[in-house]
Amino acid sequence: MEIQKLSNGHHNDFQHMEDGSLPEQEEFLPHKSNGKKLSQFTDFEGKTSFGMSVFNLSNAIMGSGILGLSYALSNTGIILFPILLTCIAVLSSYSIHLLLRSAGVVGIRAYEQLGKRALGHTGKIMAALVITMHNIGAMSSYLFIVKYELPLVIQAFLGLHHSTGQWFLNGNYLIIIVSICIILPLALMRQLGYLGYTSGFSLTCMVFFLISVIYKKFNIPCPLEGFSNYTATNTSIDGQCEAQYITINQQTAYTVPILAFAFVCHPEVLPIYTELRNPTKRRMQAIANVSILGMFVMYLLTAIFGYLTFYASTEAELLHTYSKVDSLDILILCVRLAVLVAVTLTVPVVLFPIRRALTQLLFPEKPFHWCRHISIAVCLLIFVNLLVIFVPNIRDIFGIIGATSAPSLIFILPGLFYIRIVPKEQEPTFSRPKIQAACFTALGFIFMSMSLTFIALDWINGESRSGGGH
Repeated sequence: MEIQKLSNGHHNDFQHMEDGSLPEQEEFLPHKSNGKKLSQFTDFEGKTSFGMSVFNLSNAIMGSGILGLSYALSNTGIILFPILLTCIAVLSSYSIHLLLRSAGVVGIRAYEQLGKRALGHTGKIMAALVITMHNIGAMSSYLFIVKYELPLVIQAFLGLHHSTGQWFLNGNYLIIIVSICIILPLALMRQLGYLGYTSGFSLTCMVFFLISVIYKKFNIPCPLEGFSNYTATNTSIDGQCEAQYITINQQTAYTVPILAFAFVCHPEVLPIYTELRNPTKRRMQAIANVSILGMFVMYLLTAIFGYLTFYASTEAELLHTYSKVDSLDILILCVRLAVLVAVTLTVPVVLFPIRRALTQLLFPEKPFHWCRHISIAVCLLIFVNLLVIFVPNIRDIFGIIGATSAPSLIFILPGLFYIRIVPKEQEPTFSRPKIQAACFTALGFIFMSMSLTFIALDWINGESRSGGGH
């Protein structure tokens, strides 16, 4: 999808309207010129329904980070964790409000163009690079899960205790097959809205995961020493099956930035907005709020019931903890397969904003062309596959990128856009909304500093942790 310029020769003339749209190159609402209806963003009108948009945005929010939320709860406590998660959900909704408000003032619904409007050409390049690096990191993370989990699931379903070396148990071959047969065809869709069906199915898989977590809470006894193939280091600790209401330890500090990135979906917000049927700021904000609320409920229930199953024995990766209880449990194998399906179907949704960013950066004046559309998708998938196959420590590298890109997308850039784009006539520099936006931006720098500090400490201590919600 590409932004097309109107040929009226007045790209820089802004005439503010009551509804926030402007007669500029990227408009919210169509206007007539010389009796003809001019195109807005693309050569098609937005046709994606409210429900499909919710599915796509929810799928963008839902990352592999959900598997570590029970561990995050074990290091914060049953009371502190919901408070932190609620605060992050509210801040994420506010961040999207700033983004939509900035877009409404200038009539632009492209992240890169907002960067250009706020910070000049440097802002456009910065926004495009941040989106590209963040989403490539997310794609790599998802394909890493497929690379290492899918062979184990196939092996377990075949009843094999050790890998026999066949090609279908080789993760490198499997991610190539998955990329070609599943991800690429979906990534070639012209409109992101078409992925609403696969996003809905992906969310269904995660709902199955949640139901299984709740069921296992009442199926697995605590303590866990009754299972012969489970070796817990905490079985002798008193009170290991008691829930901790508030927990403050060294790991708690690591939990805060992880939770801060749990609702990152901002690269997908404006592309979804572009394709929305009857697009208005209020309608798009409602989509964002419904998506965040749905993911909040899923996150909270998964974290609570996962923690109440294992208590002190909860590990950083929830499915790994279940596998230690019974590695051949059919339900857990099905859950692992469902999670693999979910993360696989998320990859095309994450790819769309990268292609849009690259198109805005490299071909800003060009109309849509299928050859370019397909070529960018193929090159991106080849690049990410090569990273996952040949760079074993790429997750550590993208940990640093995620620690800088995620707070930029959630906190820093939306705040800067609002401060720079909203005219002083509407909001004076020292008005309450702009002061809030400035504080919001500062909060992003704080989270970025925390994340980078913790990553540095991990490397010094020779440890490894997940540093983002995806």
